[in-house]
Amino acid sequence: MLVRHGRTTANATGLLAGRTPGVLLDDVGERQATATAQRLANVPIAEIVTSPLERCTRTAAVLAAGRDDAPPITIDDRLTECGYGTWQNRPLSELAKDDLWKIVQNQPSAARFPEGESLVEMQERAVAAIREHDATHGDRTIWIAVSHGDVIKSILADALGMHLDRFQRITVHPASVSIVRYHEQRSDVIAMNTEAGDLSWLARSTAGADAPVGGGAGAPGAS
Repeated sequence: MLVRHGRTTANATGLLAGRTPGVLLDDVGERQATATAQRLANVPIAEIVTSPLERCTRTAAVLAAGRDDAPPITIDDRLTECGYGTWQNRPLSELAKDDLWKIVQNQPSAARFPEGESLVEMQERAVAAIREHDATHGDRTIWIAVSHGDVIKSILADALGMHLDRFQRITVHPASVSIVRYHEQRSDVIAMNTEAGDLSWLARSTAGADAPVGGGAGAPGAS
């Protein structure tokens, strides 16, 4: 499961926080993280892997809190926010006037942030981290990665087999849950950007590697 951190003070004011330290969840973000934890209350979680930035580690802590089976929390720097370079800490309204903005929107594979990293580099290190962590767990194991909007969008684009130039078609809201199942043959995207609904059905899932021709019967226990 890919979980974006809850809303921050920077999100609320339209600021591109990037990797700036001290960017915390606001009151809305805290409530969002708590609501996501409640959605996952009956889902067995083997591990939570998180970006090192405070907004993600706090979200991870909320997801783990109060569980009888509190999962270990692992920090992986490869899940950190994109290196936005000199764009960091600037208003989005101002950045939208920069010539690079159009490239980020329409051809992100060609975008490199001044004194920062490229979106291709961001995707490569994030996808590598996800696939490596997933390989350490069994086929039926459920684990969570807590990260950032653009990072999760790039992971989902890879899982969908989409070119990075189309990743702006994906939306990932604060504290949303997206679900990917990795197989030897391919990756299956089970859900994207979900913000409500009990997820306990995941614990009963028996889906195999082959896609059900015709669409299948849906989640076990669905009514």
